[in-house]
Amino acid sequence: MLSYKNSTREIDESGTEIAILSVGATEQFGPNLPMHLDTLIAEVYAKSFGELLNAYVLPTIPFNTSEEHANYKGTITVSPNVLTAMLEEIIVNLNRQGFKKFVLCNGHGGAYWESAFVKHMNFKYPELIVITTYRHLAWEEALKEVGLEGLKEIHAGLLSVCTAMWLCPELVKLDSMGSDVPPENRRFADYMFWDKLTEDGCWGEFDKNEYTPKQLAEIGEKFWTSFTSKRGENLKLILEEAYLKKMS
Repeated sequence: MLSYKNSTREIDESGTEIAILSVGATEQFGPNLPMHLDTLIAEVYAKSFGELLNAYVLPTIPFNTSEEHANYKGTITVSPNVLTAMLEEIIVNLNRQGFKKFVLCNGHGGAYWESAFVKHMNFKYPELIVITTYRHLAWEEALKEVGLEGLKEIHAGLLSVCTAMWLCPELVKLDSMGSDVPPENRRFADYMFWDKLTEDGCWGEFDKNEYTPKQLAEIGEKFWTSFTSKRGENLKLILEEAYLKKMS
């Protein structure tokens, strides 16, 4: 794996034609968690896939389309037009240097621009391939492996606490938070700010008395390691086959 920490000579001599682009977010995660969790998750994806592909891993972009959280102080949201324009510029720059294959990793569940962007880039630029990683039921299988099968939370509940306790425990305040959000509120989740739909920004619930800090961190590590591994299955083969088919 190579990254911006390598020299341009090292990247050139590696002969790699693959670049990993990742996008996180800076958004509220309730009253007790830091706002960069999606960025940390995107970095986990990028590092894992970069190692699988011996690719050039770019720094993770820490902003995303986080409109639903924008009423919470500190959240940053950018329009899909701005974000995809930046990603396109990056890909075009790298393509001029000889990169031909691109993997996009996204750490934010509300990034609805992603699939449209990938489709458009492959239409607009016939000389390169852009893909994302996907494996059907990977999320559900990973939840089952850590004993959280059927978890209904969407954002900033137990799994988010586990994630933070694994990736940045020093930034976590382990207090209970969240609430049982009425299921009917799902109908409005994409139409308004979440301060209208949740008690404290958490679409899920965390009880500080249910797990020890060590257990929370272990769940976070096991879940994301499993989920990322499942999404990376056959990634090299899929990327190469997609490129060859497109170029044929």
